[in-house]
Amino acid sequence: MMPVNGTPALPRKLDAYWRLMRFDKPIGIFLLLWPGLWALWIAGQGHPDARVVTVIVLGTLLMRAAGCVINDYADRDFDPHVERTRLRPIAAGEVSHREALWLFVVLCLTAFALVLLLNPLTIALSVPGAFLAGSYPFTKRYTHLPQGYLGIAFGWAVPMSFAAETGGIPWVAWELYAATILWALIYDTMYAMVDRDDDLKIGVKSTAILFGRHDRLIIGILQLSMLLILVKAGQTAGLGGWFWLGLAAGAGLFIYQQWLIRHREKPACFRAFLNNHWFGAMIFAGIAADYLLS
Repeated sequence: MMPVNGTPALPRKLDAYWRLMRFDKPIGIFLLLWPGLWALWIAGQGHPDARVVTVIVLGTLLMRAAGCVINDYADRDFDPHVERTRLRPIAAGEVSHREALWLFVVLCLTAFALVLLLNPLTIALSVPGAFLAGSYPFTKRYTHLPQGYLGIAFGWAVPMSFAAETGGIPWVAWELYAATILWALIYDTMYAMVDRDDDLKIGVKSTAILFGRHDRLIIGILQLSMLLILVKAGQTAGLGGWFWLGLAAGAGLFIYQQWLIRHREKPACFRAFLNNHWFGAMIFAGIAADYLLS
């Protein structure tokens, strides 16, 4: 059977699944992946185990996809009323609610199968990690701090990476975890600033609404706090000049993001959100270069 536009039904459905998992928009993969890579390179002293890196990277891809699927399922009654999300596959009727739930389960089970290749501590940590990823989308109904919960969920890759590489979770892992939670508050508040008007109309809660006219100030405080925690993490890990150079570049990007959101215009706020990918890359580049060149 051929649909009206001439595209066979199966490829059309697979394309809808692909978009539902957000593989057409990789920014979320990078924001989730960078903290895990920071952790792996510090835990492995610049030479993490290739098998561990492979499992963490593939697990990140799968759990990010699962998170996107369950997010759209949770928002199925909201997305049709928001300009930016009304064409998402579930909201547009391209994927049924049952199909979305089955896809979520398959992605989670595949990720768990990968984790079974690692040590018992990492396997144990994957259970709360899956719970955090699956429950995050529902928090926006009950709290104005879903971005903080997102940070707790996204940042779980940090202790898991240390556990996978070293069999333990040292203090520096928790410092990086704290920095990652703050980072999610930063970039996801910028993201929420894009939807603030629509969210107010439909009753969705966010830090952009909670912070109100103080949003830029609070984001700036969070940015400064994150940089200070990364300074402490760098000292704990014994990192040197190349790390500080990467951190300085990251600070410059934070200043640029503040400039972008200065008028709170939606396109500029979205560009500031996207720019956080380069912040994560600069921190990783500093860590990797320090172990490689120092």
